[in-house]
Amino acid sequence: MQLNSEILSKLENIVGQSFVFTDEETRNHYGHDETEAYVFPPNVVVKPSSALEISEILKIANQYKIPVVPIGGRTGLSGGALSVQGGIGLSMERFNKILSIDEQNLQVITEPGVITQVLREAVSEKGLFYPVDPSSMGSCFIGGNVAENSGGARAVKYGVTKDYVLNLEVVLPTGDIIWTGANTLKNSTGYNLTQLMVGSEGTLGIVTKIVLKLLSKNTHNVLMLVPFYKANEACEAVSAIFRAGIVPSALEFMERDAIDWALEYIDGLNVQVKNEIQAHLLIEVDGNYPEILMAEAEKIMTVVEQFQIDDILFADTEDEKNALWKMRRSIAEAVKSNSIYKEEDTVVPRYELPTLLEGIKSIGKKYGFKSVCYGHAGDGNLHVNIIKGTLSDQEWNSEITKGIREIFELTVSLNGTLSGEHGIGYVQKEYMDIAFSKTHLELMERIKFVFDPNGILNPGKILP
Repeated sequence: MQLNSEILSKLENIVGQSFVFTDEETRNHYGHDETEAYVFPPNVVVKPSSALEISEILKIANQYKIPVVPIGGRTGLSGGALSVQGGIGLSMERFNKILSIDEQNLQVITEPGVITQVLREAVSEKGLFYPVDPSSMGSCFIGGNVAENSGGARAVKYGVTKDYVLNLEVVLPTGDIIWTGANTLKNSTGYNLTQLMVGSEGTLGIVTKIVLKLLSKNTHNVLMLVPFYKANEACEAVSAIFRAGIVPSALEFMERDAIDWALEYIDGLNVQVKNEIQAHLLIEVDGNYPEILMAEAEKIMTVVEQFQIDDILFADTEDEKNALWKMRRSIAEAVKSNSIYKEEDTVVPRYELPTLLEGIKSIGKKYGFKSVCYGHAGDGNLHVNIIKGTLSDQEWNSEITKGIREIFELTVSLNGTLSGEHGIGYVQKEYMDIAFSKTHLELMERIKFVFDPNGILNPGKILP
């Protein structure tokens, strides 16, 4: 769509001329995220700095029925920040302040444009802990984490974003500004609008302030890398560890190709992998008492030794721990550097992981594609990277979607669902009928209409 000079002038009056951009380079820059090769530039990029400015922008957009897409750190993997219908790209990067850290009540109030790792480090300096740690935490925004209900490696013990959001300041598509809840640990007062907003992918409102619950920081952890001769046994061991009464702070699965590609991608990592090894589990336990952690580590060793494993590597120093985590967190970039790919974000009850992995490989053989799998096995969240490799463009563009649909059908048949932490956004919405009935989808459409009657906010996302 085209925005006339009158509308552009109104936007400039709200935020200032220097924060409104219509040049092609800027629009393209804000027209993509980390979702494959999609580029959907907005017609104009606007950079507000307050809820009041966003309110005025949305009032104009609502009046003229102009699409508005909130844009964060652009690290998303489902196309949630793509301006698929053009319109106004609303960059949240000027909302970059941590407003207060409440050490007495263990809470932080932050703006949405704060980088997640910056927030984690700021509260850590106060002896506090914000556990949510997506792989992109060095560049993703905390507001994007709220929009997608992001997880990460430590979700298995500590939960995901929704478990820490107490209250949100939100600008509705009509321009109204509300707080969704209260800064309390318990709240059974009316409908839970806070949790409705978390994970809504910027389709119901634009978050401008976030109140998060914090924890006290643990002082010790133990990290081990366990090599398995059979990938399905690595998946089986996940459930066995929990059945033994251990709740790790992280439990990550990496199949052989994932580790090999990561080791090629990162200089200076020295992890020796025997030819016969098919997969690894990266397992962490944390707490405040080293003797308890060592007892838990020994119990984990007893469990995994029931399977066909090689020598367990214990990270003895902080440098070794950081190196292992760097290897794990670099897999996505390593895969991306090797080939065109599609990343799916499946999640099942963790006991079903072996069946899911086996099914994915079988579907790959049927449609002729290779897959590289890794993820947060402790909570059943398996990332499936489908590799283009030598497939023709015709095979890639037509046949692969059939394979993806079968993967999701398998996932749902195992009592799983389409996404554990990446969201649905633009690229997964065509598969929503697998997980939801017509009644489900109609109910979601009605919720969207109540908040956004003119359909201006992040249109073309989630709902098929």
